[in-house]
Amino acid sequence: MVRATINGITVTVPEGTSILDAARKVQIRIPTLCKHPDLPATAACGICIVKIAGSNKMLRSCCTPLEQDMAVTTHDPEIVDIRRSVIELILSRHPNECLTCGRNQNCELQRLAADFGIRAESFASSVPDLPSDSSTGAIVLEPRKCISCGRCIDVCQRMQNVWALSMLERGIDTRMSPAGDIQLAESPCVHCGQCSAHCPVGAIIEHDETGIVWEQLRDKNRYCIVQIAPAVRVALGEAFGFESGALVTGKLYAALRRMGFKAVFDTNFGADVTIVEEATEFVKRFTTAPETLPLITSCCPAWVDFMEKFYPDMVSHFSSCKSPHQIVGVLAKTYFARKRRIDQASMFMVSIMPCTAKKHEVKRSKEMFASGVQDIDVSITTRELARMIKQAGIDFKNLPDEEPDHMLGEYSGAGTIFGVTGGVMEAALRTAYDYITGGKLKNVDFENVRGLSGVKEGTVQVNEHSVKVAVAHGLSNVESVLAEVRQARAEGRETPFHFIEVMACPGGCVGGGGQPYGITDETRRLRGEGLYLDDREKPIRYSHENPSVKALYAEFLKDPGGKQSHKLLHTTYKPIPEYKR
Repeated sequence: MVRATINGITVTVPEGTSILDAARKVQIRIPTLCKHPDLPATAACGICIVKIAGSNKMLRSCCTPLEQDMAVTTHDPEIVDIRRSVIELILSRHPNECLTCGRNQNCELQRLAADFGIRAESFASSVPDLPSDSSTGAIVLEPRKCISCGRCIDVCQRMQNVWALSMLERGIDTRMSPAGDIQLAESPCVHCGQCSAHCPVGAIIEHDETGIVWEQLRDKNRYCIVQIAPAVRVALGEAFGFESGALVTGKLYAALRRMGFKAVFDTNFGADVTIVEEATEFVKRFTTAPETLPLITSCCPAWVDFMEKFYPDMVSHFSSCKSPHQIVGVLAKTYFARKRRIDQASMFMVSIMPCTAKKHEVKRSKEMFASGVQDIDVSITTRELARMIKQAGIDFKNLPDEEPDHMLGEYSGAGTIFGVTGGVMEAALRTAYDYITGGKLKNVDFENVRGLSGVKEGTVQVNEHSVKVAVAHGLSNVESVLAEVRQARAEGRETPFHFIEVMACPGGCVGGGGQPYGITDETRRLRGEGLYLDDREKPIRYSHENPSVKALYAEFLKDPGGKQSHKLLHTTYKPIPEYKR
């Protein structure tokens, strides 16, 4: 521990703590622009400068550790003036387009400019003339707005291990770009959107498709239907004054009906169906073909993209089951359409996801057209939905709660925890245990796969069998798990894991690239707790016991893993070996 003073206030913190973090311990906030809690300090912006007694230098507090007996000054007229000048210099290279920017009123640079009372341009504008890149259809790069903070680079390279983005040129000409100065769609990008979630300005945003949705809602000949993902219900409220993790499920259903949707479904129902199919697949492999293990989850499209590009040798281990929102999409345009006698051609399905990669997934292969048409017409993010609710003039906070359309809206507790890291594994194990043993678990809560550790491992005893599982979230954490699998395979040993869950985004979908801005581990934890609360309060906590799922199989699909299920609910993968690691 070290003891020092900051603005005359004594503070004691562990050795190695930055001045920035130490100041926060005593309620002093030093302004920053490049620093994010998820990422190591880069000292790129220079706004967090402080003075140290006895030194004639101003140091950047984000990357300077507090030392014993230091006397730190974080704010005085000279420091404030320098910070203002730095912000003004950044603004001179930034387009003055706040009103038309996707981050308007939610921009860290805009907020700093307001805090420092910047009302006029102090330096001549020299905004670079760089084109936008919307080639992926999932996220949009606006390099003109880049402030060279480096967050997106750190996220893409360190957190996600994708290396699709880099900094090009030097000095004043430094700019963010796909590596090699190519289109983002031609890069290794997996569409996870973590770059957009961590960008402090509007240089990387989601591809906005709300205009398409409004157009369809206005068309009286369209039968518009919608579904909401598990993680949306614990994050959307943040845009309307709720605390992170607050469950706003009933208000969401009500808002969507008021917007004009004729049927409101829940992706959690699709998650329950996914578990029935995936658990069936796992049990079959585990009991009759152990050489095909491990089984690896495939409900995260960014992870699927990552695997196809970087681990094509693992394709055979991927579960063939589609993601939950694709399952709801195809069932809406087949099962629901037939039951309600709705013309399939008139149906327009919108999925509301915490994820930008879902925008790519809806068109990724022919299996996403299993109903005969595109199963999901448009996928929008939590951020896009928040804007639509505001545009519709809906007083979201005071809405009365409503129920979903239960045919494809009823869900179990297992279905809702899909939205948090470890949740897919936990839900699958609940059902797989029942399928193998014919009995119920005494405790359905698998604590060893919960939490925000990058990799979580555990063993579940199923009769005389030990099922070894691993959970990884954040793509940089996957490599160590798959390296163990590869090594065991090369040495002819039994697989170290029987079942592996991977989520591309840290924290799982609660930390998805399309969620409200301002993500931190504390936000991820609170959102996850909201989903676990939803699980605990559900009378049914096993996916296969969902009455609507039972009716679906009895009336339409017949057997889990059967012919009809495979036709509608399963997919294939395409190795892309040129990226192989």
